[in-house]
Amino acid sequence: MILHGGAAGCVRCYLMTCLRILALILAAWPVFGGEYVVFSSGLKLHADRHEQTGTVIRLFRSGGVIEVPTKLIAGFEAEDFVPPTETLAAASQAAPEPAPLPQLPQDPRAMVREAARRSGLPPEFVESVAQVESGFRPGAVSPKGAMGVMQLMPGTARMLGADPADTAQNIDAGARLLRELLLKYDGDVVKALAAYNAGEGAVERYQGLPPYNETRWYVKKVIDAYQRAGGR
Repeated sequence: MILHGGAAGCVRCYLMTCLRILALILAAWPVFGGEYVVFSSGLKLHADRHEQTGTVIRLFRSGGVIEVPTKLIAGFEAEDFVPPTETLAAASQAAPEPAPLPQLPQDPRAMVREAARRSGLPPEFVESVAQVESGFRPGAVSPKGAMGVMQLMPGTARMLGADPADTAQNIDAGARLLRELLLKYDGDVVKALAAYNAGEGAVERYQGLPPYNETRWYVKKVIDAYQRAGGR
């Protein structure tokens, strides 16, 4: 472990950081749907429905799907609420025009904070990633070709439906990628950051933090920056 020499107090801080970030991701999920998902932590969230495949449960809601390991879920409860007939009839007559999306601020640091909130992540955490990745510089390009504030490779950006040269899209895609990695690794911040830096294949190959000096220092610098910013 690279977190401050493996001291017991710092290991505890690391574990608390993992749990806090995962809880914030789950708590930020919109609350609508047909059943309650009961997590082993006691947290309850709504979903339209769920499907189980092996050790993974897929939670469906609002046209989206999030995969969660079965060990994190204690069970499911039926949704008792039935919308009034009048409300359903009124909704079926005419859907209101969607509100226009707010204009994103042009300051990269403010963009990062907004993207973090949209993804349900602590703004200080995503800011720490952006600081270590590019120093918030939209024009930053790494020797390997990673671009922009959160240093997305062009291929990764395309997979996320983003233009890496567009600062707003770059930052939003980076925050979404962090969220997906944290969910994939059950809130394990070290694995998620290592995958962001070195790729998911490297994390799977070594079953955790790869033995790459660059990746080890990257993970340490991000977590140190997050803790300096007041993250726990």
